[in-house]
Amino acid sequence: MILKPYAADPSHTIGRQYNETKSKFRNDFQRDRDRIIHSSAFRRLEYKTQVFVNHEGDMFRTRLTHSLEVSQISRGIARTLHCHEDLAEAIALAHDLGHTPFGHAGQDSLNACMKDFGGFEHNLQSLRVVDLLEQRYADFDGLNLTFETREGILKHCSLKNARNLGEVGERFIKKQQPSLEAQLVNHADEIAYNNHDIDDGCRSGVLEFKALMDVTLFRECAELVKKDYPDIDETKRIHEIIRRIMYKSISDICETSSYHLEETKPKTIDEIRKLPKLVSFSDEMAQKQLELKKFLRCFLYEHKRVVQMTNNAKEIVKDLFEYFINNQSMMPESYQNELTTDLARSVADYLAGMTDRYAIKTHKDIS
Repeated sequence: MILKPYAADPSHTIGRQYNETKSKFRNDFQRDRDRIIHSSAFRRLEYKTQVFVNHEGDMFRTRLTHSLEVSQISRGIARTLHCHEDLAEAIALAHDLGHTPFGHAGQDSLNACMKDFGGFEHNLQSLRVVDLLEQRYADFDGLNLTFETREGILKHCSLKNARNLGEVGERFIKKQQPSLEAQLVNHADEIAYNNHDIDDGCRSGVLEFKALMDVTLFRECAELVKKDYPDIDETKRIHEIIRRIMYKSISDICETSSYHLEETKPKTIDEIRKLPKLVSFSDEMAQKQLELKKFLRCFLYEHKRVVQMTNNAKEIVKDLFEYFINNQSMMPESYQNELTTDLARSVADYLAGMTDRYAIKTHKDIS
């Protein structure tokens, strides 16, 4: 691993919330990654949905498979930019730990329920999981991750919330950037979900090939595939197109970001924080990515089949929230320990930790 001076350095990390003895065999970012993988919140991602609710079929993406795909893309970009791959991987694997069951539908519903109690945002919840909710160590709550990993998990944050987060929230107040590793994971996340949503949308029959041909980036890659493989079958054709979209997207971000780094010549990670965002698409590719996102919103996320699923999911989360607010004793004892300080937040923690199928089962039980 050849690191540039601007890369995050585990031997010079800003540190953990609780002091620990250094490992002889693993750097601090490797330890963060390993703690995330062994956490209960990470395991539960296997049964949390992306677009299609978990019981719709076992061929669709889950939060776990999504996180693994983001991790793979992140490591590749980090290697190209000579950043720290272990840190990028740790951030990628942890970025969705706070997601509710039923994807964004669950988050929207829980946020509405928490309107009078500080709201709910999965990004902040992911940080809450690693800082507090995971109970695996005798010396502290949470996973006690390094500042750099925690910083990367917190992709965005309101000023109000940032003021309550201490050092990890300061960059939002100072309007600074996180490490390059955090910046590149953010884009790897976008690349991953755009492309696997095309795949899942086509697999489900919700997205039609003819409609996708109106999207510039898809059409460009489809025409290349048709030229190279005129007789390819439908399944392989879709996968080949998606593979080329991902290649073009990742290549663009590596080339554009390398150009920005060459232009600005940052020498330290502190300089990275004070500069404008350096990891980005080119203007042309950014427009193509935006066009693709708008298409997916219109033809996939707002499709009547998906909307029906999300509406059902929102009702389940709403019913569960109301039930447990009024029946605190029915929650597990570990969540009841916090009831004296913040009942609503304890209920939100419990619901956010549920998998799709557990939320559905619990809803049936209380009904």
